[in-house]
Amino acid sequence: MSQQFDVVVIGGGPGGYVAAIRAAQLGFNTACVDAFKSPEGKASLGGTCLNVGCIPSKALLQSSENFHAIQHDFAKHGISVDGAKMDVATMLERKNGIITKNAGGIAFLFKKNKVANVHGLATLKSRQGEKWIIEVTDNGAVVDTLEASHVIIATGSNPRQLPGLPTDNQLVLDNAGALALADVPARLGVIGAGVIGLEMGSVWKRLGADVTILEAMPTFLAAADQQIAKEAFKSLTKDTGLDIKLGVKIGEISKGANSVTVNYELNGEAVKAEFDKLIVAIGRVPNTAGLGAENVNLQLDERGFVVVDDHCHTNLPNVWAVGDVVRGPMLAHKASEEGVAVAERIAGQKPHVDFGVIPWVIYTSPEIAWVGKTEEQLKAEGIEYKKGTSGFAANGRALGLGHAQGTVKLLACAKTDRILGLHMIGPMVSELVTEGVVSMEFKAASEDLARIVHAHPSLSEVVHEAALAADKRALHG
Repeated sequence: MSQQFDVVVIGGGPGGYVAAIRAAQLGFNTACVDAFKSPEGKASLGGTCLNVGCIPSKALLQSSENFHAIQHDFAKHGISVDGAKMDVATMLERKNGIITKNAGGIAFLFKKNKVANVHGLATLKSRQGEKWIIEVTDNGAVVDTLEASHVIIATGSNPRQLPGLPTDNQLVLDNAGALALADVPARLGVIGAGVIGLEMGSVWKRLGADVTILEAMPTFLAAADQQIAKEAFKSLTKDTGLDIKLGVKIGEISKGANSVTVNYELNGEAVKAEFDKLIVAIGRVPNTAGLGAENVNLQLDERGFVVVDDHCHTNLPNVWAVGDVVRGPMLAHKASEEGVAVAERIAGQKPHVDFGVIPWVIYTSPEIAWVGKTEEQLKAEGIEYKKGTSGFAANGRALGLGHAQGTVKLLACAKTDRILGLHMIGPMVSELVTEGVVSMEFKAASEDLARIVHAHPSLSEVVHEAALAADKRALHG
């Protein structure tokens, strides 16, 4: 007999599990169906973000940064360390422990909010009256049938594959494989200089790998403000030691017994490179496999995304979709906010998600973060603007931390002074960018930010100084 629910959420990642919790908080009888399994074959909530993405990558980044600091930075503090070693197995065990703890936390939240936690692959089968029929399978066997008044699709995305070279996570790795290397490869190749490529490249470079990143685009971090991107490129190549090649045309790739050979063209010259491991980080594609879109005529676009309107409603009555499987940036926090908004819309509320103030972060060292329009976008759109910049080089807190490189750049409307963008590279800018997000959400002017008292000494003073500089009244620059 079918289980009856007001809301069934398909997918337990940051879009899905948050949507399920919020729906339950609003009084709906809610279930969340998720198919993810750990390498040990156990159900693990949290989706790609928690299991093989955002969270484990940050754990490895921190471990590798600590190892790098012992080797290169501690001596400046008068701390001597001889014979430092990295135990990769222990590092991975710590990473896996963080995943387990967080996944257990989500399961606890489901129990606390009375969300039914269903493991398996959910497939939309049909509509009967006002109810959607959803079949749940595990290893091909039907384990449950659910009926729902509303369905929220939050099935996320999968790594994009190179044509003719599927990842095996032995020699050719996707994000999951890059997070689970048992040993540090001597020669690591990375195809793609995006978030995943840069972060994973940074981890294994700091642990001793010789890392080469091959990027097809001629411009580094084309989506970022180019002043910040150029500073990031210089830092990552000079200080971190990543060998980043831009404008690469990938040719034939072949796998040997213990290595991968990549043939590519750079500046008109043919190059042949051999790597012990190759990470493929060329983007992600929406995950609709097994969803049953064809059973119910759910509309997908030419790229495979579920088609939704501005409110995340699909072409089907009471069927919604959020996160990576729909248009917009593939960011965990975007997915979560869409999930909350949909649950509230089902309840008759009128929430909104402003894509113009969604922050972007790359957790390299130094970190890179931004929100709003870049200077290049403002020029292309013919918007008159003013800008203020300030650096971390003279910031007392940054100097004390030993990480005093980087820049904060604020862009504001020349006529109204309203903040249009905040771009930064430097220590902990993943936290500082929120100052721009809040300011922009409340339509603040650079003058507003300049008049706010910032703690001293703090990294946030660089944001304050950039706001002052937009009005040509910087105090320390």
